[in-house]
Amino acid sequence: MKMKMKTFIAPVLSLSLLMPGIAGAAAAPQTSTSMTMMKASVNTPAADLRANLDHLLSEHFALAVTAMAKAYDGAKDADAAYKALDQNALDMQPAIASLYGEAGAKEFERIFRAHNKYTDDLVKATKMGNQAGIKQAQDNINGFVDEFSTFLSTATEGKLPKNAAKQALKVHEDLVQKVFDEYVAGDYTDAYKAYREGFKEMFDVSKALSTAITTQMPEKFNNTKADTKAADLRSALNHLASEHFALSALQMQEQYDGRTAASGALVTAEAGNTADFKAAIASIYGNEGANAFEKIWVTDHVNAQSDYVKAVKDNDATARAAVQKRIDGFTTEFATFLDSATAGNLPKSAAQQALTTHENQVQKVLDQYAAGSYDASYTTNREGFKVMFGVGQALGNAIVTQFNDKFQETAPTMPAPTPAPDMTTVWMKLNSKMLKINDKTTNMDTTPVLWKNTTYIPLRFLSEGIGATVKWDKKAQQVTVMAGNDTLVFWVNNTVMEVNGTKKNVGSTVFVNKDGRTQVPLRFIAELLQWNVKWAQKDGSITLTKAM
Repeated sequence: MKMKMKTFIAPVLSLSLLMPGIAGAAAAPQTSTSMTMMKASVNTPAADLRANLDHLLSEHFALAVTAMAKAYDGAKDADAAYKALDQNALDMQPAIASLYGEAGAKEFERIFRAHNKYTDDLVKATKMGNQAGIKQAQDNINGFVDEFSTFLSTATEGKLPKNAAKQALKVHEDLVQKVFDEYVAGDYTDAYKAYREGFKEMFDVSKALSTAITTQMPEKFNNTKADTKAADLRSALNHLASEHFALSALQMQEQYDGRTAASGALVTAEAGNTADFKAAIASIYGNEGANAFEKIWVTDHVNAQSDYVKAVKDNDATARAAVQKRIDGFTTEFATFLDSATAGNLPKSAAQQALTTHENQVQKVLDQYAAGSYDASYTTNREGFKVMFGVGQALGNAIVTQFNDKFQETAPTMPAPTPAPDMTTVWMKLNSKMLKINDKTTNMDTTPVLWKNTTYIPLRFLSEGIGATVKWDKKAQQVTVMAGNDTLVFWVNNTVMEVNGTKKNVGSTVFVNKDGRTQVPLRFIAELLQWNVKWAQKDGSITLTKAM
């Protein structure tokens, strides 16, 4: 098939699905710049992490809502669906362990697997009309949202803040609930509309989480980033390809079981997925390419899969062979399309091999389902779902290679060496009025003293010597020290003080000496202001040092 390719210019970059955030940059006229641009790639450690999270999190959503629907219906494959969901949680453990150790992985497993059970409890309670059970399950789910958001924030050292994690998890759980509620009400169109929303949201979660992790431990990912334009493209293709597989496998089951309304709603959802794919193709290769894609994709792929279900259900070997011949033609034609569109960056042979694997797995999922081999069917389903992320990687790599300059990032510049901070030295001596700050010597009107085995120093002279402002409130018997953005408050004859409104125990009583000067314990003030202290017992001298 020959196709005139659309020039890759500004209009191409308007698509938010595949290339978010680069339209403006592409539309600007080319000018010379001193910035160094890095060659773009979808194959970086950070992009790989994001893709792995894309896979596991989106699969969790797909299996969760499927398991809930199957359990509610009392379907024969309900147990197999839940087993697949549980195994998905277990499959996340190695990734967590590699980042946060075995202890972190075990804690993750405890929290995450339990929440799968909470949704199962919700289904059972709903089916029985047990309002107390429904409330208990929902309370448990809300508890999971709070506990898991705390886990993620703690694990990422705040790079994924708890509030952000909690909000994302709440949206996820609400969408799972919405799919289930619409399904129970028999409104399958809205159920699978919510399904698509919830499925897409998991890719937002994976972007946020992978960005937090790579920011937290950049060296582990070779200082690559999870939110580059190339990584965004790979993730967007992961989303579209895997959603296609998940919807296809589910639609074929529903059609086989004669559930016309649910099957029809899934056909509508598949059409929405196809429309998004077509928009993606149009943005890169123009309307001609998009129309060619749609004709190939629908006629002998999406429609052929539906015809395959009918042939299997009718046990019609002739019809089955005819459909498989159409599907074989699709793999050849679509592989040719991709080879031509990507200017050979995704070779026809590689594309055809991937498409053949995909089609064989889709058919195998149904064949095993029809034979009543439900565990095997869900195992194949999970294998086929995973393959789609390889498709996203391969196609994303081809497009980024073809139009590399459109996906390049500005290379990070090496920051100028931070100048060594100036060292400030404060010197005092017991029973001496001499005060030295760096090379400047002044006389105080009082002295440091040793009282009850505690060394005290005059607060005012220390504070003013380092540039702080000191205020004395006689009525309140209060000394206020303002050092930079910090405010310190001391009270005479008190063992408590405040730092920026937070009370702290001084450890010894602050007092006013015979010279009318407030004396504070040396060790406390040094630790509070982060000074290093050197005490010379021989002559009673005190040296405080700090990089300022």
